[in-house]
Amino acid sequence: MSLAALLLLADGRLPSGGHAHSGGLEPQIAAGRVRDVDGLDGFLRGRLTTSGLVAATFAAAACADVTRGAELDAGLDVRTPSPALRRASRAQGRALLRAGRAMWPLPVIGREPHQPVALGVLAAAAGLTPAEAAVAAAHGTTTGSASAAVRLLGLDPYAVHALLARLAPECDRIAAVAAARSGDPVDELPAAGAPLLDIGAEHHATWEVRLFAS
Repeated sequence: MSLAALLLLADGRLPSGGHAHSGGLEPQIAAGRVRDVDGLDGFLRGRLTTSGLVAATFAAAACADVTRGAELDAGLDVRTPSPALRRASRAQGRALLRAGRAMWPLPVIGREPHQPVALGVLAAAAGLTPAEAAVAAAHGTTTGSASAAVRLLGLDPYAVHALLARLAPECDRIAAVAAARSGDPVDELPAAGAPLLDIGAEHHATWEVRLFAS
C-alpha cells in the first residue's frame, strides 16, 4: 500500500478532467432541486449510494484484475442509459489514462474506457488494493459535485467541506461494500440507477450555455 499514491489518485488537482464535470449537479440546480447545503447533502447522499456504489465496485474490480477491463467497461455501458453520461465517463477515463501513463506503466485496456475502469487500472499500477481503489472512486463521487456546488451556488466552502467530512463514514461504508463485490461476475455487480441524473444529463447536453461539461 502507498498512502501517498492513494492521495494522488483522490486529489482533485489530478489532470484527469474531473474539474470540468459537476456529476449531474448543474441540471439539478437549474431545476431547483438543489439550492443550499441541505439540498447538496441530499444530492450527494443519493449519488453516493447509486452511481457512487457502481463506480466504486467497478474501480475495485478493475484494480483486482486488470485483464477484466473490457468486460467491466461493457458492464458499465449497460448501467449508464444516458448517452451524455456515457460520453462524460469515457472522456474522463481517457483523460485519467493520459495522466496515469505519465506516472506509471499501464496495460493496454482500450482507448476510451469508462472512468471507474481507468481508475481501477491506475490504482493497480500504483500498487493499491481494490479497497483503496473503491475509496478513491467513492470519494471522487462526492468531492467533484461538492466543488461544483461552490461554483454554481456560491456556497460557503467551509460549510461544504464540513458536509464532506460528515459523509466520510458513508464513503468508507460504500467502498467496503464495493470491495467485497470486486470479484463477482460482471452481471452480478451493483446496477443502482438514478433516473433523474440520466434525464437531467440529457437535458443538460442540449444547453447552449453551461458551466460544466456534464
